[in-house]
Amino acid sequence: MVYRHKHKAASKERDDLTGEHAAGDAGQIVLACLFAATWITDTFVFKYTTFLNQYVPLGARIPSGVVLLVLSGYLAKTGLSIIFGEQRENDCVIRKGVFGVIRHPVYLSEILCYLGLLMLSISLAASAVWVIAIWFLHTISRYEERLLLTRFGEEYEQYMREVPMWVPRLWK
Repeated sequence: MVYRHKHKAASKERDDLTGEHAAGDAGQIVLACLFAATWITDTFVFKYTTFLNQYVPLGARIPSGVVLLVLSGYLAKTGLSIIFGEQRENDCVIRKGVFGVIRHPVYLSEILCYLGLLMLSISLAASAVWVIAIWFLHTISRYEERLLLTRFGEEYEQYMREVPMWVPRLWK
């Protein structure tokens, strides 16, 4: 696993955390609020771009949405607990748990959370915000990976070759 990231206060106090993009937290909050406002108003008030809901049965949308939301919660909880739950004495690339499967499980959890909500009620307007959020998360992930490459060099390069950024490999 690798991740030296998140929470500015924690990363400034701890030498074992590498850092994050300056706009990371603010951007995530803005996009989360924008997504929630768009999804809620389009789903429950205006219903301008929710016409696809009539073609995808609730019996398919609810189970898939719930599965994605549960997976999102698992990735967020597990990833954050690995990053912030223990202070590491030695600088190393973290490959433990979910970080041995994907490089950015916390950001992926955010993407899957939005997708889970979109499965519950398909809103094309909220889908546009989701695409912007994916772009933003990918951009800050790349920035943070450059920090990690600077800090860990070949060790992080090896990690990047072995562990995919977003989609887990089904084979080794």
